[in-house]
Amino acid sequence: MSTIVNRRDLDFLLYETLDLSKLLENERFADYDKESIDAIFDVSQSIAEDVFQPFAAKLDANEPQFVDGKVEIIPEVRDALDAYKDAGLFMTGYDADIGGMQLPWMAHQALNSMFVCANTSVSNYAFLTQGATNMLNACGSAELKAKFMTKMLDGDWFGTMCLSEPQAGSSLADIRTKAERLEDGSYKITGTKMWISGGDHELTENIIHMVLAKIPGGPSGVKGISLFLVPKHQVNTDGTIGESNNVALAGLNHKMGHRGTTNCLLNFGESGDTIGYLVGEENQGLSNMFHMMNEARIGVGMAATIIGLGGFLYSLDYARNRPQGRHLANKDPETPMVMISEHADVKRLLMTQKAYVEGALALMYFSAQLLDEQKIAKNDDERNRATLLLELLTPICKSWPSEFCLEANKHAIQILGGYGYTREYPVERLYRDNRLNHIHEGTHAIHGLDIMGRKVRMADGAALKILASEIMETISEASTLTKLQRHCQDLGSALSVVQSTLESVSRASDPALALANATIFLDAMGHVVIAWMWLKQAVAATKGLESSSDTDVAFYQGKLSACDFFFRYELPKAIVQFELVAEVDDTCFNLSEDQFVGV
Repeated sequence: MSTIVNRRDLDFLLYETLDLSKLLENERFADYDKESIDAIFDVSQSIAEDVFQPFAAKLDANEPQFVDGKVEIIPEVRDALDAYKDAGLFMTGYDADIGGMQLPWMAHQALNSMFVCANTSVSNYAFLTQGATNMLNACGSAELKAKFMTKMLDGDWFGTMCLSEPQAGSSLADIRTKAERLEDGSYKITGTKMWISGGDHELTENIIHMVLAKIPGGPSGVKGISLFLVPKHQVNTDGTIGESNNVALAGLNHKMGHRGTTNCLLNFGESGDTIGYLVGEENQGLSNMFHMMNEARIGVGMAATIIGLGGFLYSLDYARNRPQGRHLANKDPETPMVMISEHADVKRLLMTQKAYVEGALALMYFSAQLLDEQKIAKNDDERNRATLLLELLTPICKSWPSEFCLEANKHAIQILGGYGYTREYPVERLYRDNRLNHIHEGTHAIHGLDIMGRKVRMADGAALKILASEIMETISEASTLTKLQRHCQDLGSALSVVQSTLESVSRASDPALALANATIFLDAMGHVVIAWMWLKQAVAATKGLESSSDTDVAFYQGKLSACDFFFRYELPKAIVQFELVAEVDDTCFNLSEDQFVGV
Protein backbone atom coordinates (compact mmCIF):
# COMPACT_ATOMS: atom_id res chain seq x y z
CA MET A 1 0.00 0.00 0.00
CA SER A 2 1.39 3.38 -1.01
CA THR A 3 1.50 6.03 1.70
CA ILE A 4 1.90 8.97 -0.72
CA VAL A 5 -0.97 8.46 -3.19
CA ASN A 6 -4.21 6.54 -3.64
CA ARG A 7 -4.21 5.92 -7.38
CA ARG A 8 -7.76 4.54 -7.37
CA ASP A 9 -9.02 7.72 -5.78
CA LEU A 10 -6.91 9.82 -8.13
CA ASP A 11 -8.57 8.15 -11.13
CA PHE A 12 -11.98 8.62 -9.55
CA LEU A 13 -11.48 12.33 -8.94
CA LEU A 14 -9.84 13.17 -12.26
CA TYR A 15 -11.95 11.08 -14.60
CA GLU A 16 -15.21 10.08 -12.91
CA THR A 17 -15.89 13.21 -10.87
CA LEU A 18 -14.25 15.98 -12.93
CA ASP A 19 -14.09 14.38 -16.40
CA LEU A 20 -10.48 14.99 -17.34
CA SER A 21 -11.12 12.94 -20.49
CA LYS A 22 -13.26 15.75 -21.89
CA LEU A 23 -10.47 18.25 -21.25
CA LEU A 24 -8.04 16.00 -23.11
CA GLU A 25 -10.20 16.29 -26.23
CA ASN A 26 -9.09 19.91 -26.58
CA GLU A 27 -6.29 20.50 -29.09
CA ARG A 28 -4.16 22.16 -26.40
CA PHE A 29 -3.75 18.73 -24.81
CA ALA A 30 -3.72 16.68 -28.01
CA ASP A 31 -0.47 14.96 -27.01
CA TYR A 32 -2.10 13.29 -24.00
CA ASP A 33 -4.60 10.59 -23.20
CA LYS A 34 -5.30 8.64 -20.04
CA GLU A 35 -2.66 6.06 -20.89
CA SER A 36 0.12 8.61 -21.37
CA ILE A 37 -0.83 10.53 -18.24
CA ASP A 38 -0.89 7.30 -16.25
CA ALA A 39 2.62 6.57 -17.51
CA ILE A 40 3.79 9.97 -16.23
CA PHE A 41 2.11 9.24 -12.90
CA ASP A 42 3.88 5.88 -12.76
CA VAL A 43 7.28 7.50 -13.25
CA SER A 44 6.49 10.21 -10.72
CA GLN A 45 5.29 7.75 -8.09
CA SER A 46 8.37 5.59 -8.58
CA ILE A 47 10.80 8.50 -8.14
CA ALA A 48 8.84 9.91 -5.22
CA GLU A 49 8.72 6.58 -3.37
CA ASP A 50 12.18 5.30 -4.28
CA VAL A 51 14.25 8.51 -4.17
CA PHE A 52 12.40 11.22 -2.19
CA GLN A 53 10.59 9.34 0.57
CA PRO A 54 13.40 7.14 1.99
CA PHE A 55 15.42 10.04 3.43
CA ALA A 56 12.58 12.32 4.55
CA ALA A 57 13.12 11.45 8.22
CA LYS A 58 16.89 11.79 7.90
CA LEU A 59 16.57 15.25 6.37
CA ASP A 60 14.14 16.29 9.08
CA ALA A 61 16.67 15.24 11.73
CA ASN A 62 19.62 16.80 9.88
CA GLU A 63 18.39 20.19 8.72
CA PRO A 64 20.62 22.54 6.67
CA GLN A 65 23.41 24.26 8.57
CA PHE A 66 24.99 27.71 8.15
CA VAL A 67 28.73 27.03 8.02
CA ASP A 68 31.36 29.64 7.07
CA GLY A 69 28.81 31.77 5.26
CA LYS A 70 27.37 28.90 3.23
CA VAL A 71 24.61 26.33 3.57
CA GLU A 72 25.42 22.66 4.09
CA ILE A 73 22.70 20.18 3.13
CA ILE A 74 22.82 16.40 3.14
CA PRO A 75 23.70 15.06 -0.35
CA GLU A 76 20.46 13.13 -0.81
CA VAL A 77 18.65 16.44 -1.47
CA ARG A 78 20.66 17.18 -4.60
CA ASP A 79 20.35 13.55 -5.74
CA ALA A 80 16.56 13.68 -5.42
CA LEU A 81 16.23 16.97 -7.29
CA ASP A 82 18.55 15.66 -10.01
CA ALA A 83 16.28 12.63 -10.42
CA TYR A 84 13.25 14.94 -10.66
CA LYS A 85 15.06 17.07 -13.23
CA ASP A 86 16.38 14.13 -15.28
CA ALA A 87 12.83 12.79 -15.61
CA GLY A 88 11.79 16.14 -17.14
CA LEU A 89 9.38 16.88 -14.31
CA PHE A 90 10.40 20.52 -13.95
CA MET A 91 8.82 20.97 -17.39
CA THR A 92 5.34 19.51 -16.87
CA GLY A 93 3.52 22.72 -15.96
CA TYR A 94 5.03 25.00 -18.60
CA ASP A 95 3.46 25.81 -21.96
CA ALA A 96 4.86 24.21 -25.07
CA ASP A 97 5.77 27.57 -26.64
CA ILE A 98 8.46 28.10 -24.00
CA GLY A 99 9.69 24.51 -24.08
CA GLY A 100 7.37 22.90 -21.54
CA MET A 101 5.35 19.69 -21.64
CA GLN A 102 1.99 21.54 -21.46
CA LEU A 103 0.45 18.89 -19.25
CA PRO A 104 -3.06 19.73 -18.01
CA TRP A 105 -2.70 21.57 -14.71
CA MET A 106 -4.89 18.93 -13.08
CA ALA A 107 -2.31 16.26 -13.93
CA HIS A 108 0.60 18.57 -13.08
CA GLN A 109 -0.87 19.11 -9.61
CA ALA A 110 -1.47 15.40 -9.16
CA LEU A 111 2.05 14.26 -9.99
CA ASN A 112 3.73 16.98 -7.94
CA SER A 113 1.56 16.15 -4.95
CA MET A 114 3.28 12.77 -4.77
CA PHE A 115 6.63 14.49 -4.20
CA VAL A 116 5.14 16.82 -1.59
CA CYS A 117 3.78 13.86 0.33
CA ALA A 118 7.00 11.86 -0.03
CA ASN A 119 9.34 14.65 1.09
CA THR A 120 7.81 18.07 1.54
CA SER A 121 11.07 19.88 2.20
CA VAL A 122 12.73 18.81 -1.04
CA SER A 123 9.66 19.37 -3.20
CA ASN A 124 9.61 23.03 -2.11
CA TYR A 125 12.70 23.85 -4.18
CA ALA A 126 11.01 22.69 -7.38
CA PHE A 127 7.69 24.30 -6.44
CA LEU A 128 9.29 27.72 -5.85
CA THR A 129 11.30 27.52 -9.07
CA GLN A 130 8.25 26.65 -11.17
CA GLY A 131 6.28 29.53 -9.67
CA ALA A 132 9.07 32.06 -10.25
CA THR A 133 9.50 30.88 -13.84
CA ASN A 134 5.79 31.16 -14.59
CA MET A 135 5.76 34.68 -13.17
CA LEU A 136 8.80 35.70 -15.21
CA ASN A 137 7.13 34.32 -18.31
CA ALA A 138 3.93 36.26 -17.58
CA CYS A 139 5.49 39.61 -16.59
CA GLY A 140 9.13 39.75 -17.71
CA SER A 141 10.64 41.40 -20.75
CA ALA A 142 11.95 39.40 -23.70
CA GLU A 143 15.48 40.31 -22.64
CA LEU A 144 15.02 38.96 -19.10
CA LYS A 145 13.40 35.78 -20.36
CA ALA A 146 16.22 35.15 -22.80
CA LYS A 147 18.84 35.67 -20.12
CA PHE A 148 17.32 33.81 -17.19
CA MET A 149 14.28 31.71 -18.06
CA THR A 150 15.85 28.92 -20.10
CA LYS A 151 18.03 27.84 -17.18
CA MET A 152 15.06 27.99 -14.82
CA LEU A 153 12.77 26.00 -17.09
CA ASP A 154 14.68 22.76 -16.80
CA GLY A 155 15.79 23.25 -13.19
CA ASP A 156 19.40 24.28 -13.78
CA TRP A 157 18.74 27.43 -11.75
CA PHE A 158 16.26 27.67 -8.88
CA GLY A 159 13.90 30.51 -7.95
CA THR A 160 12.45 32.20 -4.88
CA MET A 161 9.95 34.88 -3.90
CA CYS A 162 11.16 37.63 -1.54
CA LEU A 163 8.29 39.58 -0.01
CA SER A 164 8.47 39.71 3.78
CA GLU A 165 10.87 41.73 5.91
CA PRO A 166 11.69 41.53 9.63
CA GLN A 167 9.51 44.54 10.48
CA ALA A 168 6.84 43.82 7.86
CA GLY A 169 5.64 40.25 7.64
CA SER A 170 2.23 40.30 6.00
CA SER A 171 2.06 44.10 5.91
CA LEU A 172 3.75 44.69 2.55
CA ALA A 173 2.87 48.38 2.64
CA ASP A 174 5.61 48.72 5.25
CA ILE A 175 8.50 47.12 3.37
CA ARG A 176 11.74 49.16 3.31
CA THR A 177 13.84 47.42 0.65
CA LYS A 178 14.88 50.11 -1.81
CA ALA A 179 15.62 50.04 -5.56
CA GLU A 180 17.58 52.94 -7.06
CA ARG A 181 17.63 53.26 -10.84
CA LEU A 182 21.07 53.20 -12.51
CA GLU A 183 22.08 54.74 -15.83
CA ASP A 184 22.01 51.41 -17.67
CA GLY A 185 18.39 50.78 -16.65
CA SER A 186 19.17 48.29 -13.91
CA TYR A 187 18.57 49.00 -10.22
CA LYS A 188 20.69 48.94 -7.08
CA ILE A 189 18.83 46.93 -4.43
CA THR A 190 19.39 47.55 -0.72
CA GLY A 191 17.50 46.08 2.20
CA THR A 192 16.70 42.92 4.12
CA LYS A 193 14.26 40.10 3.43
CA MET A 194 13.07 37.56 6.00
CA TRP A 195 11.46 34.09 5.83
CA ILE A 196 12.80 33.40 2.33
CA SER A 197 12.30 29.72 1.55
CA GLY A 198 15.05 28.36 -0.65
CA GLY A 199 16.82 31.70 -0.28
CA ASP A 200 20.32 30.25 -0.22
CA HIS A 201 21.94 26.85 -0.78
CA GLU A 202 24.53 25.10 -2.93
CA LEU A 203 22.07 22.86 -4.78
CA THR A 204 22.34 24.86 -7.99
CA GLU A 205 24.84 27.29 -9.48
CA ASN A 206 22.43 30.24 -9.35
CA ILE A 207 19.31 31.33 -7.50
CA ILE A 208 16.92 33.79 -9.10
CA HIS A 209 15.19 35.92 -6.47
CA MET A 210 11.92 37.71 -7.21
CA VAL A 211 12.14 40.73 -4.90
CA LEU A 212 9.58 43.36 -3.91
CA ALA A 213 11.13 46.80 -3.33
CA LYS A 214 10.24 50.49 -3.48
CA ILE A 215 11.72 53.03 -5.87
CA PRO A 216 12.44 56.36 -4.10
CA GLY A 217 9.87 59.00 -4.96
CA GLY A 218 7.16 56.51 -5.78
CA PRO A 219 3.68 56.34 -4.25
CA SER A 220 3.35 55.37 -0.60
CA GLY A 221 2.11 52.01 0.62
CA VAL A 222 1.55 49.06 -1.68
CA LYS A 223 1.04 51.35 -4.67
CA GLY A 224 4.74 52.14 -4.63
CA ILE A 225 5.96 48.53 -4.72
CA SER A 226 7.89 47.26 -7.76
CA LEU A 227 9.12 43.78 -8.64
CA PHE A 228 12.75 42.96 -9.44
CA LEU A 229 14.67 39.94 -10.61
CA VAL A 230 17.79 39.68 -8.47
CA PRO A 231 20.20 36.79 -9.22
CA LYS A 232 22.48 35.39 -6.54
CA HIS A 233 25.28 35.58 -9.10
CA GLN A 234 25.48 37.96 -12.01
CA VAL A 235 25.05 36.39 -15.45
CA ASN A 236 27.42 37.28 -18.28
CA THR A 237 26.20 38.17 -21.77
CA ASP A 238 27.06 34.67 -22.97
CA GLY A 239 24.90 33.12 -20.24
CA THR A 240 27.75 31.98 -18.03
CA ILE A 241 27.88 32.68 -14.30
CA GLY A 242 29.64 35.91 -13.35
CA GLU A 243 30.58 37.55 -10.08
CA SER A 244 28.66 37.44 -6.85
CA ASN A 245 25.70 39.81 -6.79
CA ASN A 246 26.19 40.47 -3.08
CA VAL A 247 23.05 38.75 -1.85
CA ALA A 248 24.29 37.84 1.62
CA LEU A 249 22.93 35.03 3.74
CA ALA A 250 22.65 36.53 7.23
CA GLY A 251 21.25 33.43 8.89
CA LEU A 252 18.92 30.45 8.73
CA ASN A 253 15.60 30.21 10.53
CA HIS A 254 15.10 26.93 12.39
CA LYS A 255 11.54 25.83 11.84
CA MET A 256 9.05 23.47 13.43
CA GLY A 257 8.60 21.67 10.09
CA HIS A 258 9.85 21.91 6.50
CA ARG A 259 13.25 21.56 8.10
CA GLY A 260 15.01 20.51 4.92
CA THR A 261 14.02 23.67 3.05
CA THR A 262 16.41 26.51 3.82
CA ASN A 263 14.57 29.50 5.24
CA CYS A 264 16.71 32.59 5.18
CA LEU A 265 17.41 36.11 6.31
CA LEU A 266 18.96 37.82 3.27
CA ASN A 267 20.75 41.15 3.06
CA PHE A 268 20.91 42.95 -0.29
CA GLY A 269 23.72 45.42 -0.95
CA GLU A 270 25.47 44.81 2.35
CA SER A 271 29.00 44.17 1.02
CA GLY A 272 28.77 45.74 -2.42
CA ASP A 273 26.18 46.61 -5.04
CA THR A 274 23.31 44.18 -5.52
CA ILE A 275 21.89 44.63 -9.01
CA GLY A 276 18.27 43.93 -9.86
CA TYR A 277 16.22 44.10 -13.03
CA LEU A 278 12.68 45.48 -13.19
CA VAL A 279 10.01 42.87 -13.94
CA GLY A 280 7.03 44.57 -15.55
CA GLU A 281 6.34 48.26 -14.90
CA GLU A 282 7.41 50.42 -11.99
CA ASN A 283 4.95 50.47 -9.08
CA GLN A 284 3.15 47.40 -10.42
CA GLY A 285 5.11 44.95 -8.32
CA LEU A 286 2.36 43.62 -6.12
CA SER A 287 0.00 42.83 -8.99
CA ASN A 288 2.88 41.17 -10.87
CA MET A 289 3.92 39.18 -7.81
CA PHE A 290 0.35 37.91 -7.51
CA HIS A 291 0.98 35.80 -10.61
CA MET A 292 3.26 33.75 -8.38
CA MET A 293 1.40 34.28 -5.11
CA ASN A 294 -1.94 32.99 -6.39
CA GLU A 295 -0.23 29.96 -7.89
CA ALA A 296 1.59 29.50 -4.61
CA ARG A 297 -1.60 29.81 -2.57
CA ILE A 298 -3.29 27.05 -4.51
CA GLY A 299 -0.06 25.06 -4.22
CA VAL A 300 -0.06 25.55 -0.46
CA GLY A 301 -3.62 24.25 -0.30
CA MET A 302 -2.62 21.20 -2.30
CA ALA A 303 0.40 20.67 -0.05
CA ALA A 304 -1.79 20.86 3.06
CA THR A 305 -4.21 18.39 1.51
CA ILE A 306 -1.62 15.90 0.39
CA ILE A 307 0.27 15.98 3.70
CA GLY A 308 -3.09 15.23 5.29
CA LEU A 309 -3.45 12.35 2.85
CA GLY A 310 -0.06 11.00 3.90
CA GLY A 311 -1.17 10.88 7.53
CA PHE A 312 -4.48 9.28 6.59
CA LEU A 313 -2.91 6.54 4.47
CA TYR A 314 -0.27 5.75 7.08
CA SER A 315 -2.68 5.66 10.02
CA LEU A 316 -5.14 3.54 8.02
CA ASP A 317 -2.43 0.99 7.27
CA TYR A 318 -1.35 1.04 10.91
CA ALA A 319 -4.93 0.59 12.15
CA ARG A 320 -5.45 -2.39 9.86
CA ASN A 321 -2.37 -4.13 11.24
CA ARG A 322 -2.26 -3.12 14.91
CA PRO A 323 -4.02 -5.61 17.23
CA GLN A 324 -5.23 -4.14 20.51
CA GLY A 325 -8.22 -4.77 22.73
CA ARG A 326 -11.43 -6.59 21.93
CA HIS A 327 -14.95 -5.70 20.96
CA LEU A 328 -16.76 -3.96 23.83
CA ALA A 329 -19.23 -6.82 24.25
CA ASN A 330 -16.40 -9.34 24.61
CA LYS A 331 -15.17 -9.59 28.21
CA ASP A 332 -13.02 -12.66 27.73
CA PRO A 333 -9.30 -11.70 27.88
CA GLU A 334 -8.34 -15.12 26.49
CA THR A 335 -9.89 -14.40 23.08
CA PRO A 336 -7.73 -12.92 20.31
CA MET A 337 -7.33 -9.17 20.13
CA VAL A 338 -8.88 -7.30 17.20
CA MET A 339 -7.26 -4.77 14.93
CA ILE A 340 -7.84 -1.24 16.14
CA SER A 341 -9.54 -0.46 12.81
CA GLU A 342 -12.52 -2.37 14.26
CA HIS A 343 -12.96 0.04 17.18
CA ALA A 344 -15.76 2.56 16.69
CA ASP A 345 -13.82 5.68 17.59
CA VAL A 346 -10.88 4.73 15.40
CA LYS A 347 -13.36 4.38 12.55
CA ARG A 348 -14.58 7.90 13.36
CA LEU A 349 -11.04 9.26 13.32
CA LEU A 350 -10.32 7.55 10.00
CA MET A 351 -13.56 8.74 8.45
CA THR A 352 -12.90 12.31 9.57
CA GLN A 353 -9.53 12.18 7.85
CA LYS A 354 -11.08 10.72 4.71
CA ALA A 355 -13.83 13.33 4.62
CA TYR A 356 -11.41 16.23 5.06
CA VAL A 357 -8.67 15.00 2.76
CA GLU A 358 -10.69 13.59 -0.11
CA GLY A 359 -13.08 16.54 0.01
CA ALA A 360 -10.14 18.93 -0.18
CA LEU A 361 -8.54 16.91 -2.99
CA ALA A 362 -11.69 17.28 -5.06
CA LEU A 363 -11.58 21.04 -4.53
CA MET A 364 -7.91 21.28 -5.47
CA TYR A 365 -8.39 19.35 -8.70
CA PHE A 366 -11.53 21.34 -9.49
CA SER A 367 -9.51 24.54 -9.07
CA ALA A 368 -6.78 23.14 -11.32
CA GLN A 369 -9.51 22.38 -13.84
CA LEU A 370 -10.52 26.05 -13.76
CA LEU A 371 -6.92 27.02 -14.60
CA ASP A 372 -7.06 24.67 -17.57
CA GLU A 373 -10.44 26.08 -18.64
CA GLN A 374 -9.01 29.59 -18.61
CA LYS A 375 -6.47 28.49 -21.20
CA ILE A 376 -8.89 26.67 -23.52
CA ALA A 377 -11.84 29.07 -23.22
CA LYS A 378 -13.51 29.80 -26.57
CA ASN A 379 -14.34 33.40 -25.68
CA ASP A 380 -13.89 36.09 -23.03
CA ASP A 381 -17.15 35.20 -21.27
CA GLU A 382 -16.00 31.63 -20.64
CA ARG A 383 -12.59 32.82 -19.54
CA ASN A 384 -13.97 35.47 -17.20
CA ARG A 385 -16.37 32.99 -15.64
CA ALA A 386 -13.55 30.57 -14.83
CA THR A 387 -11.36 33.43 -13.60
CA LEU A 388 -13.97 34.88 -11.26
CA LEU A 389 -14.84 31.50 -9.79
CA LEU A 390 -11.17 30.68 -9.23
CA GLU A 391 -10.53 34.04 -7.56
CA LEU A 392 -13.40 33.42 -5.15
CA LEU A 393 -12.24 29.89 -4.40
CA THR A 394 -8.52 30.70 -3.99
CA PRO A 395 -8.69 31.82 -0.32
CA ILE A 396 -10.72 28.68 0.44
CA CYS A 397 -8.28 26.49 -1.50
CA LYS A 398 -5.39 27.86 0.52
CA SER A 399 -7.01 28.06 3.93
CA TRP A 400 -9.56 25.27 4.36
CA PRO A 401 -7.09 22.43 3.79
CA SER A 402 -4.52 24.24 5.93
CA GLU A 403 -6.99 24.17 8.81
CA PHE A 404 -8.80 20.88 8.41
CA CYS A 405 -6.21 18.65 6.79
CA LEU A 406 -3.98 19.66 9.70
CA GLU A 407 -6.79 18.30 11.89
CA ALA A 408 -6.57 15.11 9.83
CA ASN A 409 -2.88 14.87 10.72
CA LYS A 410 -3.79 15.29 14.38
CA HIS A 411 -6.19 12.36 14.11
CA ALA A 412 -3.48 10.26 12.44
CA ILE A 413 -1.26 10.79 15.48
CA GLN A 414 -4.13 9.86 17.77
CA ILE A 415 -4.68 6.56 15.97
CA LEU A 416 -1.05 5.58 16.51
CA GLY A 417 -1.29 6.68 20.14
CA GLY A 418 2.06 7.04 21.88
CA TYR A 419 3.86 5.71 18.82
CA GLY A 420 2.39 8.54 16.77
CA TYR A 421 4.03 11.07 19.05
CA THR A 422 7.50 9.69 18.40
CA ARG A 423 9.90 10.45 15.58
CA GLU A 424 10.18 6.78 14.70
CA TYR A 425 6.87 7.13 12.86
CA PRO A 426 6.21 9.76 10.15
CA VAL A 427 2.88 11.11 11.36
CA GLU A 428 4.38 13.58 13.85
CA ARG A 429 6.66 14.97 11.10
CA LEU A 430 3.72 15.27 8.73
CA TYR A 431 1.85 17.25 11.38
CA ARG A 432 4.81 19.60 11.87
CA ASP A 433 5.25 20.04 8.13
CA ASN A 434 1.58 20.83 7.67
CA ARG A 435 1.44 23.45 10.40
CA LEU A 436 3.30 25.96 8.21
CA ASN A 437 0.55 25.95 5.59
CA HIS A 438 -1.70 27.80 8.00
CA ILE A 439 0.82 30.64 8.05
CA HIS A 440 2.68 31.23 4.80
CA GLU A 441 1.32 32.74 1.56
CA GLY A 442 -1.11 34.81 3.63
CA THR A 443 -2.18 33.84 7.11
CA HIS A 444 -5.58 32.34 7.81
CA ALA A 445 -6.93 35.71 8.95
CA ILE A 446 -5.74 37.50 5.81
CA HIS A 447 -7.66 35.10 3.62
CA GLY A 448 -10.73 35.55 5.79
CA LEU A 449 -10.55 39.30 5.21
CA ASP A 450 -9.95 38.68 1.52
CA ILE A 451 -12.97 36.49 0.92
CA MET A 452 -15.43 38.36 3.11
CA GLY A 453 -14.18 41.87 2.51
CA ARG A 454 -13.56 41.61 -1.22
CA LYS A 455 -14.07 38.33 -3.07
CA VAL A 456 -17.77 37.76 -2.32
CA ARG A 457 -18.49 41.34 -3.43
CA MET A 458 -16.17 41.71 -6.42
CA ALA A 459 -17.77 42.48 -9.79
CA ASP A 460 -21.04 43.29 -8.01
CA GLY A 461 -21.17 39.81 -6.52
CA ALA A 462 -20.68 38.07 -9.87
CA ALA A 463 -18.22 35.50 -8.52
CA LEU A 464 -20.58 34.45 -5.72
CA LYS A 465 -23.43 34.15 -8.22
CA ILE A 466 -21.30 31.90 -10.41
CA LEU A 467 -20.45 29.71 -7.42
CA ALA A 468 -24.11 29.51 -6.44
CA SER A 469 -25.12 28.52 -9.97
CA GLU A 470 -22.44 25.80 -10.06
CA ILE A 471 -23.60 24.42 -6.72
CA MET A 472 -27.24 24.50 -7.82
CA GLU A 473 -26.32 22.61 -11.00
CA THR A 474 -24.83 19.82 -8.89
CA ILE A 475 -27.86 19.85 -6.58
CA SER A 476 -30.13 19.53 -9.62
CA GLU A 477 -28.22 16.50 -10.88
CA ALA A 478 -28.02 14.87 -7.45
CA SER A 479 -31.71 15.45 -6.67
CA THR A 480 -32.65 12.74 -9.19
CA LEU A 481 -30.88 10.20 -6.97
CA THR A 482 -33.08 9.17 -4.04
CA LYS A 483 -30.29 8.61 -1.51
CA LEU A 484 -28.86 12.07 -2.12
CA GLN A 485 -32.04 14.14 -1.91
CA ARG A 486 -31.61 14.99 1.79
CA HIS A 487 -28.09 16.21 1.10
CA CYS A 488 -29.40 18.36 -1.74
CA GLN A 489 -31.84 20.03 0.64
CA ASP A 490 -29.15 20.62 3.27
CA LEU A 491 -26.68 22.09 0.80
CA GLY A 492 -29.34 24.31 -0.75
CA SER A 493 -30.26 25.57 2.73
CA ALA A 494 -26.61 26.25 3.57
CA LEU A 495 -26.22 28.24 0.37
CA SER A 496 -29.18 30.38 1.37
CA VAL A 497 -27.60 30.98 4.79
CA VAL A 498 -24.43 32.24 3.07
CA GLN A 499 -26.43 34.92 1.30
CA SER A 500 -28.48 35.92 4.36
CA THR A 501 -25.30 36.13 6.44
CA LEU A 502 -23.68 38.52 3.98
CA GLU A 503 -26.83 40.63 3.88
CA SER A 504 -26.82 40.89 7.69
CA VAL A 505 -23.15 41.83 7.84
CA SER A 506 -23.59 44.46 5.11
CA ARG A 507 -25.94 46.37 7.42
CA ALA A 508 -23.27 46.80 10.12
CA SER A 509 -22.43 50.47 10.68
CA ASP A 510 -18.78 49.81 11.58
CA PRO A 511 -16.86 48.21 8.68
CA ALA A 512 -14.12 46.98 11.02
CA LEU A 513 -16.66 45.21 13.22
CA ALA A 514 -18.33 43.78 10.12
CA LEU A 515 -15.10 41.95 9.32
CA ALA A 516 -14.21 41.01 12.89
CA ASN A 517 -15.34 37.41 12.36
CA ALA A 518 -14.16 37.04 8.78
CA THR A 519 -12.02 34.02 9.65
CA ILE A 520 -15.09 32.26 11.05
CA PHE A 521 -16.89 33.05 7.79
CA LEU A 522 -13.97 31.64 5.78
CA ASP A 523 -14.11 28.31 7.62
CA ALA A 524 -17.89 28.08 7.26
CA MET A 525 -17.77 29.02 3.58
CA GLY A 526 -15.14 26.36 3.08
CA HIS A 527 -17.43 23.78 4.65
CA VAL A 528 -20.17 24.68 2.16
CA VAL A 529 -17.77 24.34 -0.76
CA ILE A 530 -16.40 21.01 0.51
CA ALA A 531 -19.97 19.74 0.98
CA TRP A 532 -20.52 20.62 -2.68
CA MET A 533 -17.38 18.66 -3.59
CA TRP A 534 -18.69 15.67 -1.65
CA LEU A 535 -22.05 15.86 -3.39
CA LYS A 536 -20.24 15.84 -6.75
CA GLN A 537 -18.31 12.76 -5.64
CA ALA A 538 -21.49 11.09 -4.39
CA VAL A 539 -23.14 11.54 -7.79
CA ALA A 540 -20.11 9.99 -9.49
CA ALA A 541 -19.98 7.14 -6.95
CA THR A 542 -23.68 6.37 -7.39
CA LYS A 543 -23.18 6.13 -11.15
CA GLY A 544 -20.06 4.03 -10.59
CA LEU A 545 -21.95 1.53 -8.47
CA GLU A 546 -24.37 0.89 -11.31
CA SER A 547 -21.64 -0.72 -13.42
CA SER A 548 -18.89 -1.47 -10.93
CA SER A 549 -16.91 -4.66 -10.61
CA ASP A 550 -16.90 -6.50 -7.28
CA THR A 551 -13.52 -4.98 -6.42
CA ASP A 552 -14.90 -1.44 -6.73
CA VAL A 553 -18.09 -1.81 -4.69
CA ALA A 554 -16.42 -1.04 -1.35
CA PHE A 555 -14.63 1.95 -2.88
CA TYR A 556 -17.85 3.53 -4.11
CA GLN A 557 -19.73 2.69 -0.92
CA GLY A 558 -16.91 4.35 1.03
CA LYS A 559 -17.37 7.51 -1.02
CA LEU A 560 -21.08 7.58 -0.28
CA SER A 561 -20.45 6.98 3.43
CA ALA A 562 -17.91 9.81 3.51
CA CYS A 563 -20.46 12.11 1.87
CA ASP A 564 -23.04 11.10 4.50
CA PHE A 565 -20.48 11.73 7.23
CA PHE A 566 -19.62 15.21 6.00
CA PHE A 567 -23.24 16.28 5.69
CA ARG A 568 -24.20 14.86 9.10
CA TYR A 569 -21.11 15.63 11.19
CA GLU A 570 -19.54 18.67 9.53
CA LEU A 571 -21.93 20.83 7.49
CA PRO A 572 -24.14 21.64 10.53
CA LYS A 573 -21.10 23.27 12.16
CA ALA A 574 -21.02 25.82 9.33
CA ILE A 575 -24.61 26.89 10.02
CA VAL A 576 -23.72 27.69 13.63
CA GLN A 577 -20.70 29.70 12.48
CA PHE A 578 -22.76 31.65 9.95
CA GLU A 579 -25.24 32.56 12.69
CA LEU A 580 -22.39 34.00 14.78
CA VAL A 581 -21.08 36.02 11.84
CA ALA A 582 -24.56 37.27 10.94
CA GLU A 583 -25.02 38.59 14.47
CA VAL A 584 -21.91 40.78 13.96
CA ASP A 585 -20.80 39.52 17.34
CA ASP A 586 -18.40 41.91 19.10
CA THR A 587 -17.19 39.62 21.93
CA CYS A 588 -13.60 39.57 20.68
CA PHE A 589 -13.73 42.88 18.83
CA ASN A 590 -14.30 44.92 21.97
CA LEU A 591 -11.67 43.23 24.13
CA SER A 592 -8.88 45.38 25.50
CA GLU A 593 -5.41 43.91 25.94
CA ASP A 594 -5.69 44.34 29.71
CA GLN A 595 -8.70 42.02 29.82
CA PHE A 596 -6.63 38.96 28.92
CA VAL A 597 -4.61 38.84 32.15
CA GLY A 598 -5.34 42.12 33.91
CA VAL A 599 -3.20 45.23 34.22
